[in-house]
Amino acid sequence: MPTDLNNRVFVAGASGAIGRPLCRLLVDDGWAVVGTTRSPDRAAALQEIGVIPVIVDVFDQPTLRRVVAESRADVIIHQLTDLPPALDPTRMTEARIRNARVRELGTRNLLMAAVASGVKRMVAQSIAFAYAPGPTPYHEAWPLNVAAADDANVLTARAVASLEEQVLGAPLVGIVLRYGRLYGPGTGFDNRPRGGPLHVDAAADAARRAITRGKPGVYNIAENDGTLSTLKAERELGWRSSFRIDPPGVKPSLQ
Repeated sequence: MPTDLNNRVFVAGASGAIGRPLCRLLVDDGWAVVGTTRSPDRAAALQEIGVIPVIVDVFDQPTLRRVVAESRADVIIHQLTDLPPALDPTRMTEARIRNARVRELGTRNLLMAAVASGVKRMVAQSIAFAYAPGPTPYHEAWPLNVAAADDANVLTARAVASLEEQVLGAPLVGIVLRYGRLYGPGTGFDNRPRGGPLHVDAAADAARRAITRGKPGVYNIAENDGTLSTLKAERELGWRSSFRIDPPGVKPSLQ
């Protein structure tokens, strides 16, 4: 752990598909973890794994600012989303709108709270399937699809662009993780999808590593199926897509 960071981390979205395994990794590494959720039931589950749970909505700016300050964390990990289980297609039209609001306004509120509290580093969840069409594998410098022809894709790409611009432009060390298409426990998908798959455990490990490693910027996080280049994450974060969390009782190692 760098000497300029304390041992406290604030995980926004701690009870989500990535948040849960991430919190376990952080607790096992010795971090004091404050984790947010909107659900009292999920707060109890977080407490069971050693997380200090906080029930807060990212759109409640005064409360968010207070709980971030009270956490005394030097690092915030932004894992907030608002999506239906298994990306239920019958609910995705409304979910995309809600999720875009989380990425735009929710990120703004979280950053305001972070800056006010003197947070030094933020690691934020983004996606690696919002690139504009072009030659693969996509590298981090390739543009996002903010001029997409269909409403759904342009809404998503513009919200992703907003999140990333806010995090990278804030007066702190900002790291953006562009995650591939998730599968594994808690995601609703057991099988590896096409187009840049990513196991949820490996996604959590990338965020865990980015707390203490990597220069400010964007990193693709996915398995190598020819869709995305992850050389930057492998080189600068020491990340590997093969990472899996060990069974309960066995401490995962950070190598």
